[in-house]
Amino acid sequence: MNGPEILVSFAPELALFVPHERRGGPTRAVTDGAATLGHVVESLGVPLTEVGALVVDGREAAAGHVPVAGETVAVRAVSRPQEVPGAPLRFLLDVHLGTLARRLRLLGVDAAYESTDIGDPALAALSAAERRVLLSRDRGLLRRRELWAGGYVYSDRPDDQLRDVLGRFAPRLAPWTRCTACNGTLRSATKEEVADRLEGGTKGTYDVFAECEGCARVFWRGAHHDRLETIVGRAVEEFGGAERLSLSGD
Repeated sequence: MNGPEILVSFAPELALFVPHERRGGPTRAVTDGAATLGHVVESLGVPLTEVGALVVDGREAAAGHVPVAGETVAVRAVSRPQEVPGAPLRFLLDVHLGTLARRLRLLGVDAAYESTDIGDPALAALSAAERRVLLSRDRGLLRRRELWAGGYVYSDRPDDQLRDVLGRFAPRLAPWTRCTACNGTLRSATKEEVADRLEGGTKGTYDVFAECEGCARVFWRGAHHDRLETIVGRAVEEFGGAERLSLSGD
């Protein structure tokens, strides 16, 4: 870029995305005189999914605003909890966030997940087609124009990832109501209904079951129940919960 100079400052929450020399107070940025403010901000490293407001000379401006020389721009972080247009709130996670997807499903949150790498264009297009919030740690993916809505996952630790997403988007929680394998809806099932899919030990030990209406997988209170219950309990205590199915999966 080689044109008008503007002064840009970034909220502290966005420091992860900007070079060290641009952190803190306003720094000079040179535009080409035609690029939109949104394009300028993203060229400086910050995906617009993480921007809450763009304030130009004290007034909020749209991402499509074309900066002129001498303007001062404050780039604010997205507010929390974040309002997402439309309902219901649904997510799409990229190939690297499988554990987070399963934990969101455990809490009853609609979380589609691509277990294979289908490519950035396809993921962004799927987000738009199904109106899902795309969650990723890939900054380039979150800058794609066809993306409907998105959010950067700030941690690489599943516990922190879950708290980050729940705190940012405040989805309605309904623990034990969604299949952790395929994202389908669970229903209560009798032992007789699922007996042909149970091994002898399971059939003789457990009496309460659920079945996925999507993939027909059977769930029961198995060996991992206590660990899963801890994840659910912590999330519900901090972020609240609603509907709750009285069983869990193994």
